[in-house]
Amino acid sequence: MSSLVRVVPGSTPLVLDSPHSGVHYPEDFRHACSLEALRTAEDTHVEKLYDFAPAHGVAWIEALFPRSYLDTNRDTAELDVDLLDGAWDQSVRTDAAAVSKIRLGKGLVWRYTDEGVPIYDRQLAVAEVRARITQCWDPYHAAVAAAIEAAHARHGYSIHINCHSMPAVASSHATDFPGMVHADFVVGDRDGSTADPRLSQHLAAFLRGLGYDVAYNHPYKGVELVRRYGDPARQRHSIQLEINRKLYMDEGTFATHEGFGSLHLHLMRMVEMLLPLDPRQLA
Repeated sequence: MSSLVRVVPGSTPLVLDSPHSGVHYPEDFRHACSLEALRTAEDTHVEKLYDFAPAHGVAWIEALFPRSYLDTNRDTAELDVDLLDGAWDQSVRTDAAAVSKIRLGKGLVWRYTDEGVPIYDRQLAVAEVRARITQCWDPYHAAVAAAIEAAHARHGYSIHINCHSMPAVASSHATDFPGMVHADFVVGDRDGSTADPRLSQHLAAFLRGLGYDVAYNHPYKGVELVRRYGDPARQRHSIQLEINRKLYMDEGTFATHEGFGSLHLHLMRMVEMLLPLDPRQLA
């Protein structure tokens, strides 16, 4: 397994992964913008919010590299070929969803930060993009796929929570909804295609019961990591869960605040709720 991916095997039906909380910036990144500008892309502290997961027997996969270097929540075909110094000899997606992400600078390799700041003052060599895929994307996806397969083999079903955080207010190049004030949580299952909607709604209701404002599939439906591994017809349920950063941190300084402890406790209660829940038994 790559040194840029942390994997803790589990024994339960539950798999958690954090693809965007990495803070190890590889030397070959050679970004032109400041580190402070890049850090706004991080799902800061998400790995700490769920640090209890392994002790509960929950499989945990974590990217140690930053999403601005290589975004594992994108298909390898979601690539901005204009960022490259040569021809890309693999397929590139041209569907509306992929084109929209690339237009915002948020493909497999980012061109812009959420605030629209250019990340590079150069084109990237085709070889270095391929190396990032080999060193980061491939092992990360292999780990998630293996954890889900193992959970499903043990229990006959799996529940995969793809763990993210979001800014309180969407920036200009973050989504197709700049300036949107986000809910406390967004539960995404790609309109019921990656998880049984009854499971997604059960999760949303649980979080609302804790006093949170919860949105469903807007503005985040879930992207590649739930699209690729969610298959509710085969009892493989994948949900993207976004947490509003205002609940636990200062977005200006990246420091946690007094809300971190209560959110951490509530996420533990959420996991404890999911552990004995068999989606096949939901009414």
